[in-house]
Amino acid sequence: MILSTFVQAFAQILHMVISIYIWVVIIAALVSWVRPDPYNPIVQTLYRLTEPVYAWIRRYIPTVVGGIDLAPLIVIFGLQFIDLFFVKLLFQLSMGM
Repeated sequence: MILSTFVQAFAQILHMVISIYIWVVIIAALVSWVRPDPYNPIVQTLYRLTEPVYAWIRRYIPTVVGGIDLAPLIVIFGLQFIDLFFVKLLFQLSMGM
């Protein structure tokens, strides 16, 4: 019973973190289109939160197609996969306990 509750709580928190990070990626992508001030603290925070993930993806997959960087889209698809597969799996696992 306690393990089931713990797994459900963990799955819910993971779902929330993934959802928030997806919004961070979307906002960072939108902000990058307008060429904001690089010294703005919000822009710096968005850059620090997204650029390490983009760099990791770019190391394995060429992400620039026709001058457009598809790294944010790849990150969103990957996070959606994790959310739909692993989080749902955790919820189902907790129901079977």
